[in-house]
Amino acid sequence: MFDRPCSKVGCSRDAVSTLTYDYADSMAVLGPLGLAREPHTYDLCSIHAERTSVPQGWQIIRHQILRDVDSTA
Repeated sequence: MFDRPCSKVGCSRDAVSTLTYDYADSMAVLGPLGLAREPHTYDLCSIHAERTSVPQGWQIIRHQILRDVDSTA
């Protein structure tokens, strides 16, 4: 897709999601892989994206792309 590796040290898998922290609101946002690398975001593979957790008192927002279902199938 964009050929970017996971940001986790030692992980060689391709990134599929981008994680962004909003410190002012105690929130983390995990969404589809961003179009470009940003200095304050983290690109994660599917395994690390699933395992992502936040500190107590924080919330995590997970955005997912919904795929069309073929109604003829």
